[in-house]
This record gives sequence, structure tokens and C-alpha cells, in this order.
Amino acid sequence: MTGACHSILIGHEGEISKVAFNPQGLRILTASSDKTARLWDTETGDCLQILEGHTDEIFSCAFNYGGDTVITGSKDNTCRIWKC
Repeated sequence: MTGACHSILIGHEGEISKVAFNPQGLRILTASSDKTARLWDTETGDCLQILEGHTDEIFSCAFNYGGDTVITGSKDNTCRIWKC
């Protein structure tokens, strides 16, 4: 470990409120005030998927134990479950 920055994840248009690694450590999930969640590749830093549908800020997100499903919670008073 060198302490050097490995990747910069660029794409959200609002502040990021939550981040999570999947159980395998291969993906990162971010939730934002821009009403989207994004799935990222940990090795390349590439955005793999944009999860759109909430009508207000997403303040919570998590992977299931298998790492293939995500739940997001929003100020629009809904939770959404996504297959990744």
C-alpha cells in the first residue's frame, strides 16, 4: 500500500451521500443528491451503470451478500431494488 490515489470516480452532478463496496470488492456503489446511484469498477474506475428513477436525493444504498442486487433509499419516500 503506497497511499497513492488509485482512481477518481467522476460523474455525479450532486454531492455523494453514501458509498459501498460489494462483498467481492470488485464494484463500488455511490448514492447522490443528483437522484442517481452509480455502479463503478474498482479496478478501472469506470462507471458501469447509472441507476435512475428516484425523484429526490438518494441518501442510502447497499449491496446484498451476493453482490448482484442493490437497494437504494431516497427522500422521495421510496426504496428501490436493482439487479446489477
